[in-house]
Amino acid sequence: MIKKNYLQDLNNSKKPFIIYKAGKGFDLYTDFSKKIILTNNNIEKFINVDTQLKSKKKETDLFIGFFGYEILNNLIGVKVKRQKGLKFPKGIFYKPETKLKIPIKLDYKPIKIIKSNKLFKININRESYKLIFDKFKKKIKSGETYQIKICTKYSNKTQIDALDFFCRLVKSNMAPEAFMIKDKNYSIISCSPENLINKNNNFITTKPIAGTLKKTKKLNKIKALIFFKKNIKESKEHNMIVDMERSDLSRICKSGSVKILRKKIVEEYKDLYHYVSLIGGRLKDNISSLDIIKAMMPGGSVIGCPKISTLNLLNAQEKESRNIYTGSFGYIKSNGDMRFNIIIRSILNYKNNSEISVASGVVIDSNAKHEFNENYIKGKALMDLYK
Repeated sequence: MIKKNYLQDLNNSKKPFIIYKAGKGFDLYTDFSKKIILTNNNIEKFINVDTQLKSKKKETDLFIGFFGYEILNNLIGVKVKRQKGLKFPKGIFYKPETKLKIPIKLDYKPIKIIKSNKLFKININRESYKLIFDKFKKKIKSGETYQIKICTKYSNKTQIDALDFFCRLVKSNMAPEAFMIKDKNYSIISCSPENLINKNNNFITTKPIAGTLKKTKKLNKIKALIFFKKNIKESKEHNMIVDMERSDLSRICKSGSVKILRKKIVEEYKDLYHYVSLIGGRLKDNISSLDIIKAMMPGGSVIGCPKISTLNLLNAQEKESRNIYTGSFGYIKSNGDMRFNIIIRSILNYKNNSEISVASGVVIDSNAKHEFNENYIKGKALMDLYK
């Protein structure tokens, strides 16, 4: 049992730490003995973590951290052109020596309130979004892609107390893949709802989310499910993503073992309902951690499909680096088990610059105004933390 003021003391100590949603509470990792900053040259060697972890029995025999969007593209042979934006690392992983269980109700009150800049700049306004939307609609009609996610970014320059932000975020909008990282010159807080990889022994699952509905007083989960089932655009988008994730799993799983374990259910969050499925399969013999990551990342549900051609379209269009957005956060254990999410609904604060990136899916039946507004709804829950 941790002492009452542990989070307060840890935050004040300036020591790096990570908090990750686990079961009915959180896991806290700290006292890092290694910090590996990933590059295109060292990523494949890093993923083979068995060579770097001597003991294989302790709960801390793992590396925890994130892969950024750009490095995952490079890993699967997809080029990302030089873009403007923060010069943030392509990925960072830590080897913890301390792991603690902490309760779902985080006990932390900031000593001083930091006044944050409430004003955000958007990198793509409504008119620019419409132009990109129309361009991608033509690509869909020509068959180059069937669904594509247009990313918009909100940014400002401000100092934040990342732990305060995270505590308030999970209190108002708890998500099954919520996490935070706090290090010397950067922090990430996230209420990501989407698990991309959960591997235990030779069984692996993925939980694609495709379908978003804004909550109202007249809606509940049953009515939301009826809406998703009747809405052609949402159903089509969901079916395409599920088929793609099944295909990704089939590359690394035994023939006939990939099954839809839960099909088209609704999950409820603070401002939204999501349309969700769960897919699982048994891994082929001699599949490595690198094989799994190459097959599954970047997560297709936040890119579009087919994955590779859609990535090429996005990377040709986007002028700013996504950094962490649509990358993956999680851990790889010494025995090869791993858990990774998709980094969405997140704030990156680097050298007092904040970024909030969001995206919504475009299919043949999509409406530009609706998708632009959906992006704003997703970003608002995070921008409200700055008030």
